[in-house]
Amino acid sequence: MNGRPLRLGLTIGFALFVSLFGSANMAFSAIQGEYELIEGEPSLHESGKVILLEFADFYCPHCHMFERVVVTKLQKEFGDKLETRMIGFPVMPGKLPTVFEMYNQAVTMGKGQRMKEVLFQSIHDKDIQMFDKTMRALILKEVDLDPKAFEAGLATGKPFQTLGKGKEWGERIKVAHTPTVVLDGNIRIQNLNFDNLKIVIQSILDQD
Repeated sequence: MNGRPLRLGLTIGFALFVSLFGSANMAFSAIQGEYELIEGEPSLHESGKVILLEFADFYCPHCHMFERVVVTKLQKEFGDKLETRMIGFPVMPGKLPTVFEMYNQAVTMGKGQRMKEVLFQSIHDKDIQMFDKTMRALILKEVDLDPKAFEAGLATGKPFQTLGKGKEWGERIKVAHTPTVVLDGNIRIQNLNFDNLKIVIQSILDQD
């Protein structure tokens, strides 16, 4: 007597699974361009906006070039429909994590994008390699951040913890080089030229 309700429940459950799985496949199959779906990672997509996660090292010249050329063009192309987030992922040997902590703290104070620009410029255009408190004071003035509040934030250790979490995330999804770009948390992009990224981002937005 209990067999029929059980079979019915299994049938409904299977149908629901197929429906959800099929819908996900249809959604991704509609995305154009070159990309790879990262299995097991949840989507961070927000309706009407794509999140570009860039696993990067401030000391990496390729990251600097990608940020200056490709990311800048993408931001102009999509405006508020594209949110870019840098995830600190140190790969260059012999470098202190200070710049990553500075960036993470600036993010909490609403100045992450400007801090990112200034740090890349300082390292690659001005050849500044050390960021002690004196140098930080000059950079904070340029970014327009309150030095006392900024240093207090660094002292909590939270920016360093954020760096650690980002590294763990990158290792989990097997980031092997910088820059590595992941859209919406689970769409890895190997071909980082502007045209391919534009196609993928636009096709994601077209699904909304």
